[in-house]
Amino acid sequence: MDLPLTAASFFVGIMVGLTGVGGAALMTPLLILVFHVPGSVAIGSDVVSATLMKVVGGYKHWKQKTVDLDIVLWLALGSVPGALLGIAILWLAKQQGITDLDTALIHMVGLVILVVAVSALGGMLLRRLGGSVYLWELPKLDLKTRQGRLFSVLIGACLGCAVGLTSVGSGSLFAIALISFFRLDPQKLVGTDIVQAAVLLVFTSLGHFSLGTVNWALVLPIWLGTVPGVLVGAKLCTLTPKPALQFTLYTLLVGVGWQLFIKV
Repeated sequence: MDLPLTAASFFVGIMVGLTGVGGAALMTPLLILVFHVPGSVAIGSDVVSATLMKVVGGYKHWKQKTVDLDIVLWLALGSVPGALLGIAILWLAKQQGITDLDTALIHMVGLVILVVAVSALGGMLLRRLGGSVYLWELPKLDLKTRQGRLFSVLIGACLGCAVGLTSVGSGSLFAIALISFFRLDPQKLVGTDIVQAAVLLVFTSLGHFSLGTVNWALVLPIWLGTVPGVLVGAKLCTLTPKPALQFTLYTLLVGVGWQLFIKV
């Protein structure tokens, strides 16, 4: 068993349990930067390893009735085909014999992490300023209207493609979309985000199986670390100020994303 990888995965699991985001955004860079795993294999293995955690967490939230299934449905109608499109792009690149695919994927992962982390940090800082700053808000989507459903599907498709290409964002990118377009309360935000991520990652995992980019020697140690780590993080969540944890995580992600983006 790879003890260093399991220990690192345990840390990632704790951070996810504490803050609700950061699974793939931390795990994929760890695999690439620390364990020197090729980009495509790191992405495929991370998608599969994250699926179990999301499915278990999603089931728990469904039982607690802290999930908006309508939002999950309309986002999934876009995110699942979008993710499969992202995987198809990887497959075509592989068939064309593109030799620098791993380098391109590493830069793409870094860019996605930077966008997510900077957006989250900016939102936190603006919310801290409160009434002294005018916060322009995106329009709230109404799923009872055709336009609301159409935009939900399009948002899901765009974000799903990013997840299929990079493995990053099944939680964090969609969480930003849920906050921006649906204005969910905190409990339903977390539950809805985890359930839609579980649905998306199940299909994305199947796609990466077909690409042959899943290394079970990586997946199993990650499972051994992330699953108990999430349980510990969830327990600690009630004892630790969440804004401080989120600020620490997003700052860490900015640094990680930048290192991946400039990596040669």
